[in-house]
Amino acid sequence: MKTNLSFHSAYDWFSGAPLHILAIVAIALGVRNLGSRAIARAINRLSEADLVPGPKHSGHRQRERAKTAGTVLRSAMNAAIVLIATTMILSEFGLNLGPLIASAGVIGVALGLGAQTIVRDVLAGIFMLIEDQYGVGDQVEALEIKGVVESVGLRITTIRSSDGSLWYLRNGEILKLGNRSQPKH
Repeated sequence: MKTNLSFHSAYDWFSGAPLHILAIVAIALGVRNLGSRAIARAINRLSEADLVPGPKHSGHRQRERAKTAGTVLRSAMNAAIVLIATTMILSEFGLNLGPLIASAGVIGVALGLGAQTIVRDVLAGIFMLIEDQYGVGDQVEALEIKGVVESVGLRITTIRSSDGSLWYLRNGEILKLGNRSQPKH
């Protein structure tokens, strides 16, 4: 009788918050996997589509741009899923989320003011990718630096100069850029 009572109390305990937390984690992982697969399929289709025909728009360059866009989408999706799952788990522990959300708003404003350069760099990187201003392998001149673009990211572009130096340029600071690799129209 005593073991039956302890089993019943353990079952009651587990069917409460622990089971809800396990369900939240399982659903979050499932949504993450489904979202990652959907993004991967969409990006694969986008990288193979001939959106802008012409010699300037090579398939390799379009695949690189699509891959970068896919990385951004996956990161945003993962951040949203983790944030939602974390708040749901905290509420299962009985934490009052009202003051936490209010303080997060104030902290978000402070971080936003402090992270303006990062936001500017990322936005400049997004527009640079959309407008196809330059890509990996292009001969460019930016901020008194002449060289070959080695990598293009949302925040940073790396250029290898003729003397072998690798320059890291924040996309938000590249105000003008010359691209010698783009063909004339």
